[in-house]
Amino acid sequence: MTKWNVDTTHTNVVFSVRHMMVSKVRGSFGSLQGSVEGDVHELTGAKINFEIDVNSIDTKNEDRDNHLRSGDFFDVENHPNITFESTNIVETGKDEYDVTGLLSVKGTTKEHTFKVERTGEGVNPWGVTVVGFEGQTKISRKEFGLTWNQTLETGGVLVGDDITIDIELQVNPA
Repeated sequence: MTKWNVDTTHTNVVFSVRHMMVSKVRGSFGSLQGSVEGDVHELTGAKINFEIDVNSIDTKNEDRDNHLRSGDFFDVENHPNITFESTNIVETGKDEYDVTGLLSVKGTTKEHTFKVERTGEGVNPWGVTVVGFEGQTKISRKEFGLTWNQTLETGGVLVGDDITIDIELQVNPA
């Protein structure tokens, strides 16, 4: 079985959430690692693992990032990583897959599915074959114990529940 490592310099994990019911806050995680074990041309038999260092969160606001690292949200002191381990991959179209697995956030693990597309393959200037993928999903932050919020005087809440996660990744042979 071929192992491919996530090329962290060509991989992005970004998220967005409603802020004050009117706009979105976007953020990313700068430190992660992962692998795909199997055939990257036919993912159905592959095993995908991903680990994100939550401390690397960046929303372009240091105070907000520190609040997100605190016990009110991710509690990085006790839960430093977000992990994903695939359990089932179903081909839904040409180079398109539903990748289901165990997503763990803040000590809560739930089965979750990402919509994934194989976006291409090439040979880099050093003669190494690289393969690209994009994935997206939406989660309820409350289902993972991220329940802090504040009611607004005008109605509604400060932080929305639905989190959209977008992943763009490149893998290289291990």
